Parts: sequence; structure tokens; C-alpha cells
Amino acid sequence: MLEWDIRKLQILRTLREQGTVTATAEALRMTPSAVSQQLTNLAKQLGVPLLEAQGRRVRLTDAARLVLRHAEAVFEQLERADAELSAYVHGEVGEVRVGAFSTAVPALVVPAVRALRATHPGVSVRVREAEAGEAYELLAGGEVDLALSLAAQAPEVGDGRFTRVELLADPLDVALPRGHELAAVQGVRLADLAGESWIFGGSGPWSDITRGACEAAGFSPRQGHSAAGWTAILAMVEAGMGVALVPRMAAVGRGGVVMRELGADRPVRHVVAAVRRGSEAGVAVGRVLSALEGVAGGLARW
Repeated sequence: MLEWDIRKLQILRTLREQGTVTATAEALRMTPSAVSQQLTNLAKQLGVPLLEAQGRRVRLTDAARLVLRHAEAVFEQLERADAELSAYVHGEVGEVRVGAFSTAVPALVVPAVRALRATHPGVSVRVREAEAGEAYELLAGGEVDLALSLAAQAPEVGDGRFTRVELLADPLDVALPRGHELAAVQGVRLADLAGESWIFGGSGPWSDITRGACEAAGFSPRQGHSAAGWTAILAMVEAGMGVALVPRMAAVGRGGVVMRELGADRPVRHVVAAVRRGSEAGVAVGRVLSALEGVAGGLARW
């Protein structure tokens, strides 16, 4: 019988995800030499080569990929065991660490925490704000128990490490200066704004979302200014410096800005929650996920 070392298998899986020994060491808070030594020992224990040189990098051998394919089932079962043991020991008491992007915190997480305080006061939530893509890195690394992200930045549905739950299709409205000629028009279409100066981030998810929505409406947006925070974006809109797409879930506004719902071509962004596969069996995680679904269900009636 071979000797299977869970810790070493976790290091091998992290190497597959990170791509280099250095990045793996940083993710696991180890030294590169310690990572290499652990993987060398694992290869000796299993009796097969796990890594092969590829220029200045290393890549997993077919044997390593075979090992990890079976190890994923082990990791999932361990997550289930951990969740069930926690439920057995703590019952309705537990802490759930949630990683969420900025607009999801006030719109989804805070109302869910309030609801849980009333129904399950023994379940506590510790929130960590993170960019949409970063939330999954924290989840994979075990630093949060539940991640809120945008579908565009989430791993593929078939990723066996996670269980995903579709929470909400968040409509995008257009922010216009109060004196804009379309500010009083109902059912504005994105195509009506093709000649405008647009305000959005230079890169990242919001840049992709804005460009994608405008291109679907038949034009490429002309970026007049670059900003990532809603306070800065809306201040520039208010000053007449351009227009912007704003998620309704952001629930922000300024006196000099008019929010207009878009017509038939109204774009949306999809918000998803995810947990490590198997951990959804945990009572506390399940309670938080249910509370988030309840809040999202109310927002979906926009």
C-alpha cells in the first residue's frame, strides 16, 4: 500500500494552480526549497516522477495529473468530514468567513448578516472585501469559506473544487448629468449614447463589462476618463464629463446625476456565490448561503 500524504498532495495541487514553485511557496507561505523538498519526497513515496523541467519552469507529469484526479475526491471528502464534524460539535454555532467584492458588501452581505442575527444569532460572519477575481483565490487558499464574485471572473462551472450558486442578475443603469438631453427620456437605449464620452476603469472586470455591453449594442465606447470607484465616477458624471454604466446593486447616487433604466438592450452582470465543494454541508455555511439567497431574491424583483 502506498503512503499518501495529504499535505504534500495539497502542495502538488497548489503548484498545478499557481504554475511555478515560487508562486506556490508564496501562496502557501513556505520557502521554495521547502516546496521542492516536499514534492521530491512525495515522488519518492509514490514511486513516480511528478515534475519535469520545461525551460525555467516545471510542469506536472501525466502521473502527477492522475494522482491529482484521484486526490480531488479525497479533498472533497475531507471538506465534508470537516463540515459534518463542525455541525456535530457546534450545531448552530459557527463562524463563516466571507470574501465579497465592494458593491456586494452593502447590498447582499450586510442585509444577510442582519437577517442571521434575528434567526440564527449563533452564526457569525467575518467579512473580507476583495476584488471579484481575488475572492476565488482566497476561497481556494482556505482564507475564506464563501466567496461572492461576478460570473465573468469566476472559475468555470465544471471546476471540481467549488460549488457555485447563481444569486442575482444585477441590472446596469446609465448615469447621466442632470442637464443631459436624455436625462428626462424613459427607456434610453445604449445605442443612443454611442457618441458620448464614457467613464470606466482602464482594465479589469468593469472595463470588460462596459465595453462588452456597448459592443453588444453596436458600438465601441470612447473612454473619456478612467476611474474604478463609484464616488469618482459619479462625481465626473455630475460635472458633465461623461456618462457611465452603474450596477443597480451599487445603490449610489448624487444630486446632479440622473439614473436611467435602459430599454430592451439592458445589460446585466451576474453575481454568484461559491464554497469549496463539500463544505456546503456545514450548518453555518449553509445558513449564510441561504440568507444571501433570500436577500438576492428580494433584489431580483427590481
